[in-house]
Amino acid sequence: MPEATHFIGNQWVAPAKSPAISPIAVLDPSDGQPFSRIARGDAEDIDRAVKAARAAFEGDWGRLAAAERGRLLYALANTLARHHEELAQIEARDTGKPLKQARADAAAIVRYFEFYAGAADKLHGETIPYQQGFTVFTVREPHGVTGHIIPWNYPLQIFGRSVAAALATGNACVVKPAEDACLSLLRVAELSLEAGLPPGALNIVTGYGAEAGAALARHPGIDHISFTGSPATGTLISQMAAENHTPVTLELGGKSPQIIFADADMQAVLPVVVNAIVQNAGQTCSAGSRLLVQRDAYESVLAHLAEAFAALRVGPSQDDLDLGPLISARQQQRVWDFLSEAQHDGVAVMSQGEVVGSAPESGFYQAPTLLRDVPESHRLAREEVFGPVLAAMPFTDEAHAVRLANGTPYGLAAGVWTCDGARQMRLARSIRAGQVFINNYGAGGGVELPFGGMKHSGHGREKGFEALYGFTTLKTVAIRHG
Repeated sequence: MPEATHFIGNQWVAPAKSPAISPIAVLDPSDGQPFSRIARGDAEDIDRAVKAARAAFEGDWGRLAAAERGRLLYALANTLARHHEELAQIEARDTGKPLKQARADAAAIVRYFEFYAGAADKLHGETIPYQQGFTVFTVREPHGVTGHIIPWNYPLQIFGRSVAAALATGNACVVKPAEDACLSLLRVAELSLEAGLPPGALNIVTGYGAEAGAALARHPGIDHISFTGSPATGTLISQMAAENHTPVTLELGGKSPQIIFADADMQAVLPVVVNAIVQNAGQTCSAGSRLLVQRDAYESVLAHLAEAFAALRVGPSQDDLDLGPLISARQQQRVWDFLSEAQHDGVAVMSQGEVVGSAPESGFYQAPTLLRDVPESHRLAREEVFGPVLAAMPFTDEAHAVRLANGTPYGLAAGVWTCDGARQMRLARSIRAGQVFINNYGAGGGVELPFGGMKHSGHGREKGFEALYGFTTLKTVAIRHG
């Protein structure tokens, strides 16, 4: 694929204002150095992509039978699977994540396209009993042209869960990936040619959020927007989309609790708790960033976690250690600001991992950090750090645990660890979160499991069969026949 170009209508095209607008440098988070360039798109480029998608929806792509769409998505899944290691290597360098995580992400996008390929011809309407002389039924139809604003933390995975579902239901897609990490998605676009997707079904415009992203959100030719990112940006996206009454699915992060009762199986708990905050260097919307432990077990749990944190190693993506760098200097500074505020306020650091000596000083590294006795009103207990920082606090009883769990503006995910079956059910119902995991966390990614939040964590659902409903609109047909 040519450097610094967009993918529009199955062709690589230069930005509309090229060469007047300089490309955007792509930095390797492991050393902070540029290694590629992407196009800086704007409203004109977005408009070209939307027109290409509209032509596809009203043309060859929109006329395909659902089963045929499924076959094309299977072809794309198989093509991505053949290029698994290549995609993982691109993802690792572009995002800084360890190779093992990038390989898992490259496997996940294949699974998304397989799942939605199989679901393409299985989305059914219903018949509705009505008055004598009427036959009434519903059909689910694609919105038309859908816009997808993809974040930098999991480009392959979030592209898969969003775009695969949209394509399966017959939409044509315009994608604006994050400028910090989008090279793997441009390669996916190139592989879509090999798989046989018709022109305009998939279009990718790169650029800054304030330019290309904003233009996509407020474009009158977009029929639905899917956005994953921060609550502040989600609010702006919603306001822009509202200008055209465009529906929006928002996944806006979280401050997810891990709730550990004294009767929990601690051997099972501790490795999961560590992984839930250090995966992708803590840059995960559903990271288990709050640790709530029943008072009787608090000191013992923290002592074991302190040992685990001290053993963690951070280094370049190719070293494939426990953690890689953060995505950018900006994100690194954000984490530093949180930790500096904690130090100023007397919040104790109980344990930290180690940035290995081979890590370049110019990289964006942060040692995983365990903080204890974080006050429930403190910023660290309420706001998303988006880094490998775990805030621990004790609770006394079940009611106290629920109050703490629900005591943030977020409601994306929660983990509950207890052997008491009745308590498991009570907490599952009491916690305000889109996903509640009992004696596990994340369920291994779960392509099949509907995912989304409550409160400031957003609205709408992606993943699983539920996502297909979000990418379609329901039509009711009433026939009077006497």
